Amino acid sequence: MAKQDYYEVLGVGKSAAADEIKSAYRKLALKYHPDKNPGNKEAEEKFKEINEAYEVLSDAQKKQQYDTFGHDGVNGGMGGGGNPFGGQGGFQYSGDMGDIFGDIFGDIFGGGSRRSGGGTSQRRGGDLRVDIEVTYLDVMKGTEVSIEVPRKETCPSCGGLGSKDGSKPKQCPQCKGSGQVRYSQGFFSFQQECPQCKGTGSVISNPCPQCRGDGTVKMRKTIKVKIPPGVDEGTSLKVAGSGDAGLNGAPAGNLYVIIHLKRDSRFLRTGDDLYTEIKVSFSQAAVGAEFEVPIVEGSVKVKIPPGTQPGTVLRVKEQGFPRLGVRNVRGGLYVKVFIEVPKAMNDAQKKYLFEYAKAMGEVPKDAVYQSDNFFKKIFGK
Repeated sequence: MAKQDYYEVLGVGKSAAADEIKSAYRKLALKYHPDKNPGNKEAEEKFKEINEAYEVLSDAQKKQQYDTFGHDGVNGGMGGGGNPFGGQGGFQYSGDMGDIFGDIFGDIFGGGSRRSGGGTSQRRGGDLRVDIEVTYLDVMKGTEVSIEVPRKETCPSCGGLGSKDGSKPKQCPQCKGSGQVRYSQGFFSFQQECPQCKGTGSVISNPCPQCRGDGTVKMRKTIKVKIPPGVDEGTSLKVAGSGDAGLNGAPAGNLYVIIHLKRDSRFLRTGDDLYTEIKVSFSQAAVGAEFEVPIVEGSVKVKIPPGTQPGTVLRVKEQGFPRLGVRNVRGGLYVKVFIEVPKAMNDAQKKYLFEYAKAMGEVPKDAVYQSDNFFKKIFGK
């Protein structure tokens, strides 16, 4: 029976890039994986087909041979009469296929990192996250904060060895130092982290009473973190080496500080720019004025041009936030102007406004302001 074209098996074109081939393979492998289709012979055969196709198309040299000579160009390297897993009957990976699964699926099917030889594994410490709140003023100027972080520290009693008497760990009897144990499920074989040594490949016969053999203890550590000017909501600051301590002398993890901004009702922030609103009187908007406008660090005088209309937005340069990581660059302050109409006026004020209305032609020229009632009559109020 003629074999199906490998590109058709994976559902990609012959010009497909490596990432596209890998993505197509991943989707199909998950769909037809034996664990998801127990006892389904068609799925089993399909699974073998897509793995065979991927083993060829993911290898640049094999792909070139296949593109030139077709199946005849790669049959010699497939073993077992074209079966990529070799042998008859039982399902077993070749070394290449193990790499393929490790590269693509990682720990999806229980496979951990592969180890070569025995000995004690060095594990980098875990990363930590801390959320803090800062003010607009902190962000404007930059600041330094002290954060108390609960984290794993190297055990002071055993120096991180995990043993009470300083003895070295012994090879794990279950995994023989590999840190991995192999299981079989039907015809599918896979490996997982060793439950006895937790993937380290070694066990401690006389554990330290303080850390119980872990080599680390939980402690609270005060760490100073510099907040640079211009950080925004959700900014993540990395403090290298300030996470959990690593095992057996491995490097510590990192601390990630997530920034949250304390709201300031006077402003709205968008990027590096700030937005605020002010209310000016009718006369200030008409003839122009100088207005005191709040900023994060105090206030600044802003000129209101004569004839400013309601809703006008004025821009004040370099009164926004510093641009993160860029020196001497700041955003702007945008000021939206609202015209405030007086809710009550005395008789003299109304008379002046009446004269203004007459000068503007809003009332007849021969009209005379005589009383509050006459004023209401003229304006229809």
